[in-house]
Amino acid sequence: MTQLVLALAGAMFVGVSAQAQDAAALKKSMVGQWELSSTDRSKTCVVTLKPDNSPQGLKLDLEPDCAKALPFTKDIVAWSIKGLDIVRLQTPAGEPVIDLTEVESGIFEGIRSGEGVYILQNLAAARSLSKTMDSMIGDWSIVRGNGRAICGLTLTNNEASPDNFQLFLKPRCDALVANFKPTQWRLERGELLMFSASGETWHFEADDNAQWRRMPDMADPLILLRQ
Repeated sequence: MTQLVLALAGAMFVGVSAQAQDAAALKKSMVGQWELSSTDRSKTCVVTLKPDNSPQGLKLDLEPDCAKALPFTKDIVAWSIKGLDIVRLQTPAGEPVIDLTEVESGIFEGIRSGEGVYILQNLAAARSLSKTMDSMIGDWSIVRGNGRAICGLTLTNNEASPDNFQLFLKPRCDALVANFKPTQWRLERGELLMFSASGETWHFEADDNAQWRRMPDMADPLILLRQ
């Protein structure tokens, strides 16, 4: 019986120790510059997370325009790690202004009730994404796998909704695209998403910067090509 108790205690100690190591590793990896933004990156704030302790939590710096872009950031004075994988941006009392959980390597998501989803990602990666989005603006063709063009369209940076941008189809599109009739688009987690007014979504993944393939892939694929 004593051996069983000791074994259970040892297992619990190992589990707690592993959790502490995970939290310590996350804390270490978070030190640096990050971009806190709306999902479409139309509203952004640069946050510098520091390893130094303060009475309110771990120290951080917010760029001067943060409160203008994201008003809730005015309440953020510190940060901390909660549990194994939550990055908390918090008030002086340690209350969460927003809790963010890693959804992909280096990308964290958090929800504010009544406002929506916000993204925290490495600043350099975020700026690289911005350049990618800028490169998407302009005229494209949707073609079949045999190279036959079935529709032309224009991606714009005109805001259509809090997360999406306007998309315009050109005349004489194939019925497949015309019936889908996309009106908005955005980049999200490496995908190009097109949305119809009815709420249908098409997903495209990049083969390279000038070619995107609709997913899931098909025997007769649809490919988005730069014109």
